[in-house]
Amino acid sequence: MSPERPFDSAQGARPELVEGRAKRVEPRIVMQVVQETGDIVETPLTEDDLKLTWNKSVCPYCGVGCGVLVGHQDGRVRKVRGDPNHPANFGLLCGKGATLPQMVQTPDRLAHPMMRATRESDLQRTSWDAALERIAAQWRRIIQDHGPDAVAFYISGQLLTEDYYVVNKLAKGFLGTNNVDSNSRLCMASAVSGYVTSLGADAPPGCYADIELADGFLLIGTNTAACHPVTFERIRRRKLAAPTRVKVIVADPRQTRTAEIADLYLPIQPGTDVALLNGMLHVLAQANLLDAQFIHRHTTGWDVLQQVIERYPPDRAAALCGIEPDQIREAATLFGQARAAMSFWSMGLNQSTHGTAKNNCVINLHLATGQIGRPGTGPFSLTGQPNAMGGRETGGLAHLLPGHRLVVKEQDRRAVEGLWGVPEGRINPKPGLTAVELFKALAEGRVKSVWILCTNPMVSMPNLALARQALAKAALVIVNDIYHPTETTQLADLVLPAAQWSERDGTLTNSERCISYVEQAIDPPEEALPDWQIICRFAQAMGLGSAFAFRTAEEVYEEYKRLTHGQDLDVGGVTYERLKRGSLQWPCPTPSHRSTMRRFTNGVFAHPDGKARFLSHDYEAPAETPDEQFPLILTTGRVRDQWHTMTRTGKIPVLMKKEPESFIELNPADAARFSISDGELVTVRSRRGAASAMCRLTQSIKPGTCFMPFHWGSLRGAAVVNETTLEAFDPVSKQPELKFCAVSVEKATNQ
Repeated sequence: MSPERPFDSAQGARPELVEGRAKRVEPRIVMQVVQETGDIVETPLTEDDLKLTWNKSVCPYCGVGCGVLVGHQDGRVRKVRGDPNHPANFGLLCGKGATLPQMVQTPDRLAHPMMRATRESDLQRTSWDAALERIAAQWRRIIQDHGPDAVAFYISGQLLTEDYYVVNKLAKGFLGTNNVDSNSRLCMASAVSGYVTSLGADAPPGCYADIELADGFLLIGTNTAACHPVTFERIRRRKLAAPTRVKVIVADPRQTRTAEIADLYLPIQPGTDVALLNGMLHVLAQANLLDAQFIHRHTTGWDVLQQVIERYPPDRAAALCGIEPDQIREAATLFGQARAAMSFWSMGLNQSTHGTAKNNCVINLHLATGQIGRPGTGPFSLTGQPNAMGGRETGGLAHLLPGHRLVVKEQDRRAVEGLWGVPEGRINPKPGLTAVELFKALAEGRVKSVWILCTNPMVSMPNLALARQALAKAALVIVNDIYHPTETTQLADLVLPAAQWSERDGTLTNSERCISYVEQAIDPPEEALPDWQIICRFAQAMGLGSAFAFRTAEEVYEEYKRLTHGQDLDVGGVTYERLKRGSLQWPCPTPSHRSTMRRFTNGVFAHPDGKARFLSHDYEAPAETPDEQFPLILTTGRVRDQWHTMTRTGKIPVLMKKEPESFIELNPADAARFSISDGELVTVRSRRGAASAMCRLTQSIKPGTCFMPFHWGSLRGAAVVNETTLEAFDPVSKQPELKFCAVSVEKATNQ
């Protein structure tokens, strides 16, 4: 494809959409990713495609939020196509998105509630009434005997906004517990705390459209090519369109496909991002590449930060990072000389005991150079789940209330209590338990019951021995899911069947604050229900039905909107009717308001004084460092064709073809040190547990470091890498350090 061709130049006619319901699709050219190669090709619609009914939706995988057109017939999803009019992807889909129909109707779909009579008995089919009455009876007894904080919800960035809202309303407003946390805590919590502390409000200030306007990119702690392929393709095309002007810096301990487009690749030591970013800022200050006027007018804290970065000349920063001083000088110069610079990051920064500090340091670079609030600029965190942003908006973390409010603020609690119609003082002023804290409390018996929605923590949580102990200790474990068995449903007392993507309607917010409508195309199987309906039925069983008498997802959204009035994310002007015509970026406070593509364009930030904060951090070592017994660093991550714990993507043969089994990447120097050969079965062992997989020798990973993907779970006959990882977490974001722990490696004994 010619690099000069505009990204959004879809050919042919747009499918006619009336009230969100598609008529026949006219032939046109669309773009997809071929799974076997990762290359972009153009494929026309076929005659069979023209026989389908098409609906608009959004891909349910990562936070890019790609628009899709769903072709269905006779109650089955037959095909998907990229939506050429959606601003996240303009018709482009990755391999995972292109195979969505294959994960909808599967033999392991849950269609009926299931319940165990005792922990020793098998799950058996039951009725909705029996299941919900059992939960209600036990939760009433637990709350009466131990207080409301003895129950908890562990939810998911895959839920729709309406699901998130109903769970939070029930727990925080009516049951009286703030113990509602999300698997987004494992994903984006450090980005949230970074944005809030530096800029005064959550969410990226820019948008995807800035990619086509930027001429400098810093990709740090992100394998964008594998984890966010559509966004990476936009960056790649921008680089190809102006290869000499557009500069790309990639910092990562692994030289992944993302680094293939880099002008400068920095193979930094895992966990040393703060040292790198402070070193870059030191060089920028010495080279007079700062925006002094912006710093003076729009920020505070520069004087303190200036003293800190003086301690990070290139020689010292490079020694900490394990790279050359000239590489830091070059990175700083490329960033500082860019007319418009963007930075992208993901789990490599966030999943750390110093994740908030790393996020602050990235934002410091933008504030110091004035690279924020203008087209083509800004710090941009890449979200791992489709509605992690929407979850934060509705209060879906243990310290939040709807509308980006905080449980610790009295005025926020009073506002929400008033709109929910509950007595003043009903909302607990103490933040609830975050993900790791919640599982520890279950293991210790302080929390008696947990309701898990739309996530598989028995693969994704760190230190799985602790998570396993937690669910074994709990008096009642309830799981909403779309499949059974999963590693988590196997341990549940009740498993409730949820409707999934294409089977229900609602909204979600992607990484750029873009709200999209997800239209129902087919009916869910038999008794499966949307998660918000399940929670409303439970509220009725608890005697709270009048406050949860929602008839449609749209009614839920309309109530939620009221709680955003006057807030930074005001969506008063967003309606289902408008969303059916196209996505909208918040804030969008009135019906006539258009999308807000960029925030802080006038240099006024969300702190009370209107100024952004420079926040100073020295480099600190991770919570657990290598020693003689455990001499290597283990880092974990994703592969391109799998997503999360493989409950969906693992069912699709073409996605399994590239990586049919888990693996361990080792540098040849480390392999020689431990007498390990390529292709041998290797065991990685930490202070917490062990995992085994085939060894893959590669120069793309730094000596002293090994890598394993986290997707594979015990149901696939694989040892789960999170048996080894560490539950230590950042003191501000409470996000665990999944990217760094000390391990040993050895040949497995059962080869």
